[in-house]
Amino acid sequence: MCAKVLVVDDEHEIGDLIEVYLRNENYEVIKFYSAKEALSCIETTELDLAILDIMLPDINGFTLCQKIREQHTYPIIMLTAKDEETDKIMGLTLGADDYITKPFRPLEMVARVKAQLRRYKKYNTTQSAPVTEPVIVHSGLVMDVNKHECLLNEKPLELTPTEFSILRILLERKGGVVSAEELFHEIWKDEYYSKSNNTITVHIRHLREKMGDTVENPKYIKTVWGVGYKIEKQ
Repeated sequence: MCAKVLVVDDEHEIGDLIEVYLRNENYEVIKFYSAKEALSCIETTELDLAILDIMLPDINGFTLCQKIREQHTYPIIMLTAKDEETDKIMGLTLGADDYITKPFRPLEMVARVKAQLRRYKKYNTTQSAPVTEPVIVHSGLVMDVNKHECLLNEKPLELTPTEFSILRILLERKGGVVSAEELFHEIWKDEYYSKSNNTITVHIRHLREKMGDTVENPKYIKTVWGVGYKIEKQ
């Protein structure tokens, strides 16, 4: 079954361009030019990914992102017309998985959609799960990789696909330092990383907030300044 992608952008040319390129990849595209029109779709339709413009005339993309995260964990990609760090950080903090700055290259957009869907599908399918499911346990943290479930002190830890992937990688490499660049390439599988890209930093911060962790006295994710991140072996 082809993936179902929600596209919300009030610029008709941009929305139509995204639709054309995604349909060429055999994705089912549900497109809206306003947030209000998209709200009912979000509440009633089973989706696999959302592409949301931040600057919408009625309800902004941040609010739509929040609405989705109240009920769903599928990937969200934010579109911003400005190359402003505040917009990117805000979107990621609210639960978005990635962002694209306008104007963008359509093929880059398609690559990012594929990367997000690949990871989401990988951790949300049980059809091919082995009988013995890999479970990672660390200091009150229990991660079931195949079920895409995570518990912290026996309570569910609600993570986005990107947050889950970052935590999984750090847990699998316990004791070793993983750089932001390594995390970026392993998760997105593309080459659109630059030293000024703070996507991983924001996701790490959000992870810490959900886990009750701190930079100053980390129980789980430790920052190795100038190198990367690590989870210490017990």
